[in-house]
Amino acid sequence: RECGWDGGDCIVEGFPECHVDDPSWIGDGDCHGGEHNTEECGWDGGDCIEFNNKYPDCKVDTTYWIETFDCFGDGCCDDWSPFYTEECGWDGGDCG
Repeated sequence: RECGWDGGDCIVEGFPECHVDDPSWIGDGDCHGGEHNTEECGWDGGDCIEFNNKYPDCKVDTTYWIETFDCFGDGCCDDWSPFYTEECGWDGGDCG
């Protein structure tokens, strides 16, 4: 559910300083990056901890993250992906 910044629907339980447009993504099992992957949001409610530990210097714009993260580390080399960098392990190890 998209946050409308009204009636308390934007509060992320357990992360009072986390202010994101879609709080339902926090802790849903998928690492979303960007504004979700911050200390205030508990590294996306814990969903990005493994990714952050493995690729601490991998920084990808949130727009591209959402559109391309499903291709990250999926066994197929996506050399067009914004994750195709040394910092991101060449698409999560798919291209190495």
